[in-house]
Amino acid sequence: MQRPDADIEVSIDLARWLLRSQHPDLAGLELRPFDEGWDNVLYRLGDSLIVRLPRRKVAVELMLNEQRWLGDIARRTTLKIPAPLRVGTPCVQFNFPWSIVPWIEGTPGDQVGAYDQAACAQSLGTFLRQLHESAPHDAPGNDFRGVALAQRRDTFDERCKMIGSDLDVSVIRHRFQAALDAAPWAQSPRWLHGDLHPGNTVFSQGQLVGVVDFGDMCAGDPATDLAGAWMLLEPDHLQRCFEAYGGVEDDLRLRARGWATIFGVMFLSIASSGYERYQRVGRITLQRVAAT
Repeated sequence: MQRPDADIEVSIDLARWLLRSQHPDLAGLELRPFDEGWDNVLYRLGDSLIVRLPRRKVAVELMLNEQRWLGDIARRTTLKIPAPLRVGTPCVQFNFPWSIVPWIEGTPGDQVGAYDQAACAQSLGTFLRQLHESAPHDAPGNDFRGVALAQRRDTFDERCKMIGSDLDVSVIRHRFQAALDAAPWAQSPRWLHGDLHPGNTVFSQGQLVGVVDFGDMCAGDPATDLAGAWMLLEPDHLQRCFEAYGGVEDDLRLRARGWATIFGVMFLSIASSGYERYQRVGRITLQRVAAT
């Protein structure tokens, strides 16, 4: 799975020009490269801000979703999230919307060393409970997240070919089948992060302090986000997370574990294209899925 090509080169000179033209009061702060993801290019601005600019047309709607909804979500979550503080408007030089968001100090969860598992379980469960309120009728949808697991079966089967010999593929497939057999989500769609893997979490001094990159935010089955428990926690700490969430009934738990298998094989697929740090995420996730 290769990172898509950019539709536009978002250079630091372009970012600096946009700041000067649309947010001149911030243009004097130091601007420096930080990261380039699949959808956005990120620049650090001073000590406390990030400039977030789409590099692909498909990311425009995701950016607009963040600008519209994240402020409301941030007001009810105890973990820090990057709700936009300023927005940039399309112009001739850059025909995409863009955002200035708060910098969350810490280390991404896929790069951090040991952390307090019990505290993480409590924080993660609490955050998901706060996030998973019923979504309004005009909340964004997503063809790949929050949907019925049966819609992801073909992709799952294909990516299972990436599983190495040190993992029992038959057990992983059995876990996914159990999720397919579970009762589907029958309540109102809930707000979802949509991509709650370790790389989108932030840790500081061994504590989970933030969740970033809400580009896949949507309404749907909360099992998609609860899969993050298998990605971040050892099996002994899952129950604490579920209790902090407010309880997780059996069908929801089975579907969440099924989504964890999807994310696990997805990360192995990404790792095969050179993103080596995702190899460990995918493998640990599938090991935990097999163990529970």
